[in-house]
Amino acid sequence: MTTMTDASVREFKMPDVGEGLTEAEILKWYVQPGDTVTDGQVVCEVETAKAAVELPIPYDGVVRELRFPEGTTVDVGTAIITVAVAGAAAPEAPEAPAEQQRAEPAPAAEEPKPEGRQPVLVGYGVATSSTKRRPRKGPQADVPGPAQAIQAELNGHGATLAEKPRPLAKPPVRKLAKDLGVDLASVTPSGPDGVITREDVHAAAAPSAAEPAAQAPTAAPAAAPAAAAPVASYDTARETRVPVKGVRKATAQAMVGSAFTAPHVTEFVTVDVTRTMRLVEELKQDKDMQGLRVNPLLLIAKALLVAIKRNPEINASWDEANQEIVLKHYVNLGIAAATPRGLIVPNIKDAHDKTLPQLAEALGELVTTAREGKTSPAAMQGGTVTITNVGVFGVDTGTPLLNPGESAILAVGAIKLQPWVHKGKVKPRQVTTLALSFDHRLVDGELGSKVLADVAAILEQPKRLITWG
Repeated sequence: MTTMTDASVREFKMPDVGEGLTEAEILKWYVQPGDTVTDGQVVCEVETAKAAVELPIPYDGVVRELRFPEGTTVDVGTAIITVAVAGAAAPEAPEAPAEQQRAEPAPAAEEPKPEGRQPVLVGYGVATSSTKRRPRKGPQADVPGPAQAIQAELNGHGATLAEKPRPLAKPPVRKLAKDLGVDLASVTPSGPDGVITREDVHAAAAPSAAEPAAQAPTAAPAAAPAAAAPVASYDTARETRVPVKGVRKATAQAMVGSAFTAPHVTEFVTVDVTRTMRLVEELKQDKDMQGLRVNPLLLIAKALLVAIKRNPEINASWDEANQEIVLKHYVNLGIAAATPRGLIVPNIKDAHDKTLPQLAEALGELVTTAREGKTSPAAMQGGTVTITNVGVFGVDTGTPLLNPGESAILAVGAIKLQPWVHKGKVKPRQVTTLALSFDHRLVDGELGSKVLADVAAILEQPKRLITWG
């Protein structure tokens, strides 16, 4: 048998793909043990609290082991894959130790989803993670049997065989036991390899308690909850529970932090945008705009940039630690985008310096990338002011919450044909309602009103893009 030395194996560690994020969930592996990889080849896709990101491996070789299954959240700096570098001898499969064989794809039931994880946003604290691996043994050490290996894995990836074993149960079963007041250490397991099932918990609780309605067993086979892969969602008799994680969890944390940190004020204005809509149609025919995304949002974004130029104090942030207002001499314009993974707010860097065609190109790339789920963490950092277009859903307007670290957000409502007094007569006109929320610690009512009034004035008379810009 050919022995592989430590020097011939490279470990690829989870990188910090989000400038301060501490963990990421492995969504999908694109390689398996035995596959040949080359420098720069994408080996997996991971999701941080901000976005889904593909990770390329930085060297050539043959995949030796995948350290974590799909669905596992892993700390930054933890090795996730080992590769026998190019030119190194690989071990013969029939004689590979059990510890190495464990890298082969296992049924989803073999690895539970670790508990206690919490994706974090930059500036919102570091969450404690429980993702660990048990100490690796040297080539001459005893290798535990299959049942012992499963026990070590389910016991938090860190328990030694000499320790008192922790009862084996999936996270939903542990929650059920907690709700019913059942000590898992007193439950007799009936699942494979000594795993405690929901039915075991019910049996232990039967003499003194009944399961709450929200935890009623499903019509699925009895062993399904205990044998499932890391849970994406699971049904009860009348409810479906979906774990809050990744982008959705980060958004929730950020919005709660924003709502209870920055004192929000929202102002509204309804405006006739008929001339802006005509200009949109004219620009679509302009040869300099061919192939670009031309829509009302483009001119609304340009209008907001002009309003910020006229009222630069709106483009700021509040530094609580130093008790300072930080004035930004650049505009990174955020565009709120709804994606299958939740709400994200990528931003256009230095939007204030872009011409109308350049802004249109940047908006088009931002939207396309967001829809494909390829927005990078860097694209969502450093925003200064945001636009959210709720009008695409037919909504008139709303009271948007500030993106953390920003001073203002503009909500754009649906553009509708409405009766409007124009030149002394009631006529059908294209009308929309704008809502501007701002941080009242650094933006007073006068400044907020000026910015909103400027945006409205530009959309009513878009020639002001030239005279004011």
